[in-house]
Amino acid sequence: MKFFKSLFGRKASPEVQSFDAPLAPEEAFFVIGDLHGCLTEFEDLVEVIEAKSETPKLVCVGDYVDRGEDVARLLKRLFQLNSDFPRHFICLKGNHEDMLLKFLSDPEQYGPRWLRHGGLQTLASYGVGRQTGDTQSQLAQQLSYAMGAELIDWIKRLPLSWTSGNVTVTHAGADPSVPIDAQAAKTLLWGHPDFLKLDRQDGQWVVYGHVIQEHGLATQGTIAVDTGAYATGVLTAAHIEKDVVSFLTNRASR
Repeated sequence: MKFFKSLFGRKASPEVQSFDAPLAPEEAFFVIGDLHGCLTEFEDLVEVIEAKSETPKLVCVGDYVDRGEDVARLLKRLFQLNSDFPRHFICLKGNHEDMLLKFLSDPEQYGPRWLRHGGLQTLASYGVGRQTGDTQSQLAQQLSYAMGAELIDWIKRLPLSWTSGNVTVTHAGADPSVPIDAQAAKTLLWGHPDFLKLDRQDGQWVVYGHVIQEHGLATQGTIAVDTGAYATGVLTAAHIEKDVVSFLTNRASR
């Protein structure tokens, strides 16, 4: 009986609550996954979206640069859409934009890492070829000139999150133990180890990219939209409405 006596009077551990908040955006909208230089896939997906909604609101989760081959033209297109239709076309910043900006500001420190993670494709899309003997600083100067100050400033100003009702869109998720409006920038850009392990208790849904999935997925208050378009050719968008999530791709809807 020693074991039971030792337990007597102890408070039971609180039950872990599961996520059961209804999906309640202020209005219907679409979230497009990581683009990584995939201009053709982006334009095809927008056509699919426009066939579903005459006046869609679109949110892009970031990671427009690196890995894919058409970064320069894609950035120009996104910049134009966001500038012309800021209330209907929202662009967030991803970790690859963050790496690009760090390369431009301190190329010797951040250049090697950025190049390892797809930066070469961004350089190539702007006609910047890496020649023998080129320093990181020389590459950064050439890229900065090719991109132009206006585009670089636009990337710097991109927000890290966007919220409608109880739905927040970020690039890489959020810390489930911290209020949405108090998240660290590093978490929103790079993710958090507990994001997919612990349910949020504040009823806030989080839509994210960053982590490649086989297909769009909505579960336990999270909605994943990155299907690795640069490698798979499949670009995914989530259509988020009250109590309903559906997924579309540049190839089909489901």
